[in-house]
Amino acid sequence: MKVEITKSAFEKLRKKAPWVYKNEIVKFPECIPGDIVDLVYKNEYVASAFLNPLSKISARVLSFEKTHIDKEFFKNRIKKAIKKRNFLEKITNSYRLVHSEADFLPGLIVDKYADYLVVDITSAGMENFKGIILEILIEIFNPKGIYQKADKIRLKEGLENENEILYGEMVDEFEIIENNKKFITNLITGQKTGFFLDQRKNRKIVGKYGGKKTLDLFSNAGGFGIYANAPFTKFVEISASACSLIEKNCELNNLKNYEIIKTDVFKFLESEKEKYDLIIIDPPAFAKNKNAKKGALKGWKYLIVNSLKLLEEGGYLALFSCSNAINQKDLLDLALSSSVIDGSFLEAVEFLKQDIDHPYLINIPNSLYLTGILLRKETL
Repeated sequence: MKVEITKSAFEKLRKKAPWVYKNEIVKFPECIPGDIVDLVYKNEYVASAFLNPLSKISARVLSFEKTHIDKEFFKNRIKKAIKKRNFLEKITNSYRLVHSEADFLPGLIVDKYADYLVVDITSAGMENFKGIILEILIEIFNPKGIYQKADKIRLKEGLENENEILYGEMVDEFEIIENNKKFITNLITGQKTGFFLDQRKNRKIVGKYGGKKTLDLFSNAGGFGIYANAPFTKFVEISASACSLIEKNCELNNLKNYEIIKTDVFKFLESEKEKYDLIIIDPPAFAKNKNAKKGALKGWKYLIVNSLKLLEEGGYLALFSCSNAINQKDLLDLALSSSVIDGSFLEAVEFLKQDIDHPYLINIPNSLYLTGILLRKETL
């Protein structure tokens, strides 16, 4: 089935962009959501893609060359993704195997937690191949269980959205091992597919700068504070279940002197007076899209200004944004304007992004979704 695209879409696809939007499709044929079609421009083949008229992202590219898309096609793609990550087995028992478009498998996320797999299928096209994907994963890994995590994006694709065991059996509480650290997480009830695997490298980098006192804001399972291994660590987290995990993870990693504050971070910063030499700000996405950016920037400014007040001379401040709407330049601009208010100078020590098992392809700007900066505070 051929689908004509506009000139603007053709120009994007020439640069290997993976998406075509609804307004870039000249005319939709009658089809089932997720059908595979040939995208053409002036009747010339451009790419093969999943087509879904129900979605704003109406075409998701599978291949820029004509090929037979069957079980062997998906198996080869999955094996290629796995091969890139084999070295991670030396440092962790948990990592991302497949990262959707960045692994040329649009709408498929697979995370490996030792003998368990957690999948997130977010496109109608990949949903149509779910049975084949499961066969492949079982053949390659022979896992104890495969679990599908609900994702709101499925609703935009016209799909039902629910958690379910797809194969075998699942445990909820699971022990992650990474870089000789241990973390209890909940695969079924936890955020994302169970753990923030994308911050693995950043936890290790930032942790090296831990000194006497660490403040871990929006601490979730406590990863940054535990890696810092300071003589005293304060965790601030509003979720009761996350606070429970922090307690378990501190015990697992023999962190002795710590305090867990269950409260809203913004309220906490209103009254906190203690000083720290490492502060981590890793909030959930304040801005899911550009329309929410103004409010998000205001929230970020409050966090940075008030954290700088608590940061010792020569101390380190780590900032992380997991939203495309707030990028690295935004974080730098916020840090600069906040330092002016604080009367301090900030040295950029490290520029950070998601770990390597969550690939960033430069022809897919949205695949760089996690950015961070580690700053050092100076005064004259």
